[in-house]
Amino acid sequence: MSDEELLAKATNSAGEASPQGEQTPKLAFLFLTHGPLPFSPLWETFFRGSTGLYSIYVHPHPSHLDSWPQISPFYGSSTMVDAERRLLASALLDPSNRRFVLLSESCVPLFDFATTYRYLMGSSRSFLSSYDDPRSAGRGRYNPRMQPAINATHWRKGSQWFELDRDLALRIVSDRKYYRVFEEHCRRRCYMDEHYIPTMVNMLWAERSWNRSVTWVDWSRSGAHPRRFGRADVTDGLLNRIKHGSRCVRDGNVTSVCYLFARKFSPDALEPLLKAQNSSM
Repeated sequence: MSDEELLAKATNSAGEASPQGEQTPKLAFLFLTHGPLPFSPLWETFFRGSTGLYSIYVHPHPSHLDSWPQISPFYGSSTMVDAERRLLASALLDPSNRRFVLLSESCVPLFDFATTYRYLMGSSRSFLSSYDDPRSAGRGRYNPRMQPAINATHWRKGSQWFELDRDLALRIVSDRKYYRVFEEHCRRRCYMDEHYIPTMVNMLWAERSWNRSVTWVDWSRSGAHPRRFGRADVTDGLLNRIKHGSRCVRDGNVTSVCYLFARKFSPDALEPLLKAQNSSM
């Protein structure tokens, strides 16, 4: 199935979603990976006992697609944004999927499934970061040729690791206008996955997002990539700081629980993460 066919199918079938109460709403976990999932044991424990409350979709890097049949929506090369939209479209085909969270193979859950489910299902908005970055890595990537569809004042940057409600996911999958503008004019030093969705949501549906991500990442070190945490880095102190070391607003209330997931963790961090998970359950 081509991207266009999948996106059209998701757009056309999305209106068939059952009314609230007819089906148990599910969280859709969308894994965008470069290869195997090194934290599978961690996720298996996380999902255990929650059958019927979640769906899992995996989009591997093209170099790891040997096991996927050509009829699969996950077969074929793509840009990051194409892969994100394909994941969203595939998940939208299930009318019981109500919330959609994008994760990578280096992401880990911070709380148990029940806590995560209540947090996301109880939110009145989506969780998507979108901000004005005055630096060359932000505004410097804007291409004036995007006018008049997208002006410089509209331009935003944000984490690609979003969490969306069904309505916003459908709007993103249904978009053709802004996708074409980005596809044509966001090239070379412009990274579409960091700008396309944050810019479009800021322009059209800013009130539908809490303007923050629920996936924690450490950008305290300079460079193009966030800090990666290995076995020796995983301590109770680190995990507690990630889980409760921030303050944010959720549905009008200030809370210390701002993040439900964290990245980037190296595969060798699995053992201490499993120990921490077992001790907290």
